[in-house]
Amino acid sequence: MRNSGLLSGGAELTTVPKAGQPGDAADKIAAGLIRGSAFIAIASLVLIFVFIGKEALPVLTSPEVKEEAGLSQLFLPQQNRAGDTTEFNWQPISDTPKYSLLPLFVGTLKVTVIAVLIAIPLAVAAALYTSEFAPSWVREVIKPCIEILAGIPSVVVGFFCLMVIASWLQAAFGWTFRLNAVTAGIGLSLAVIPIVYTVCEDAFSSVPHAFREGSIAMGASAWQTASRVVLPAAMPGVLAACILGFGRAIGETMIVLMASGNAAVISWSPADSVRTFSATIAAELGELVQGSPHYHVLFFIGAFLFVLTFIINLAGRWWVGRLQKKLQGAS
Repeated sequence: MRNSGLLSGGAELTTVPKAGQPGDAADKIAAGLIRGSAFIAIASLVLIFVFIGKEALPVLTSPEVKEEAGLSQLFLPQQNRAGDTTEFNWQPISDTPKYSLLPLFVGTLKVTVIAVLIAIPLAVAAALYTSEFAPSWVREVIKPCIEILAGIPSVVVGFFCLMVIASWLQAAFGWTFRLNAVTAGIGLSLAVIPIVYTVCEDAFSSVPHAFREGSIAMGASAWQTASRVVLPAAMPGVLAACILGFGRAIGETMIVLMASGNAAVISWSPADSVRTFSATIAAELGELVQGSPHYHVLFFIGAFLFVLTFIINLAGRWWVGRLQKKLQGAS
């Protein structure tokens, strides 16, 4: 605790707490807890990856697993029963099991892209509005309402898509498949919007007011200031929000499991049913023999998703750092 007073000559006397006082011990305890929490988080991440990698490794090392589900079966086309054409199929429980990952990759990509294309523009625009244009009472209503979406269980969002959104879309467009990539993408966007919005709103709010005042002093309108000054200045934070949203979308399970139709087919039409990596793991992992090729392939998919998400985040951090240096005038 600091005690200050005035000497007779007007100088201020300040006493600094000595080492060993109660405040010092509290700081050490807090630092230890933070350091311990960070270590536990890193250790948990490493252990999860080691476990998943250990269960996925037989796909690369075990002769029995490689014979049925090797890398060639996972990534290359296989001949059909007639032997005249090649195809990509995910049929792990057929008489001749097929483990092609391409249909699952296409389904994951379709749903994720649709969700990101819907969520990111809406979330960034909403964050820019609440930060730059909305009155304080409007901001106090909009921000909690959007952020509360993050607390809604994904199974509730999936059920809403299954029962309501799917029927609306089929009635509006006359689609053959009621559950498809668009239905799942819309539901997935509801889970992505709160993450992107929160990070973007914080990024816009952290832009110094001097930037806005200087722009207005130069004669720019409020919209010109927001779009040409605030948005570029907050671009590293916006980009980080987009990366977080993409990672959230690519790993979501319950929404796509309930609303995508779960058909492992290769089709670029958004109106067709799809099956994603995460939904495949959730639907099949509990009903197979431990140690079977199917079992190890599902863990291989999990490891693939883990590595893919890590690479995306690593590339995003590099891009954000590069953009920050550019905005700061560094070469």
